Amino acid sequence: MTTPEVFAPAKINLTLHVTGQRADGYHLLDSLVMFADVGDTLRLTPASQLSMSVTGPLSDGVPSDHRNLVWQAAIHARWTGHIDLEKHLPHGAGIGGGSSDAAALLRAANFAGDASALGADVPVCLHGRAARMSGIGEVIRPVDGLPQLHAVLVNPGVHVPTPRVFAALTHKDNPAMSTLPTAQTAGAFVQWLRDQRNDLEAPAVSAQPVIADVLKALTKVACGGVVRMSGSGATCFALFQNKGQAELAAKDLAGVHPDWWVRACALS
Repeated sequence: MTTPEVFAPAKINLTLHVTGQRADGYHLLDSLVMFADVGDTLRLTPASQLSMSVTGPLSDGVPSDHRNLVWQAAIHARWTGHIDLEKHLPHGAGIGGGSSDAAALLRAANFAGDASALGADVPVCLHGRAARMSGIGEVIRPVDGLPQLHAVLVNPGVHVPTPRVFAALTHKDNPAMSTLPTAQTAGAFVQWLRDQRNDLEAPAVSAQPVIADVLKALTKVACGGVVRMSGSGATCFALFQNKGQAELAAKDLAGVHPDWWVRACALS
């Protein structure tokens, strides 16, 4: 019997403050995460042996064996069967594509154990809703009452190795996020968001200067909205007042940059 399709949403780091580094080399983070209504799809068919296929418009270069985090999640959850992973998110893009795929498998397998062994982003993706993540990603605090946001996501088709970005970070003991506003109207929340940061943005731009081009292009269409990079890059986002503005901006950007991955979405 085939289970229903499982959706794996893009994870967007609206903020990413690097607040320190442990003796073992892991970096301490303070990040506000929301999830998009665009993502990958998994179809799972229980069977006696584990197998996997990768399809979809962004399947090129995605492994279909033990190198894939979904395969590792299946082993971790002791689930066997066939995994059909339909890729719509760019991989290695700072939006948790692989981690969200793995978390989707864990949810479908009713896994209730520790997911942190699969990577720093898997626990928050398994949580699957707006949250503040800290520590090395294992401390997750749900954030209720955030307004739905409308955004455009853009990836220029380059990969930025996360270890390289962290290694290039000059200051590793930066301030944490300020206190979230108690009256979380869209206006108050976006104003708060303007004062936060992604500390990995500058080293990512240094590694892949095209990210600066993406940020500039988003700024031109964002009507004064927040523009920032997600995660360790290279995907960037801009926030808009409504769905119509976001869709129009995405259409304009895709027309000017047909080689970029551009998607309008809602964040929640």
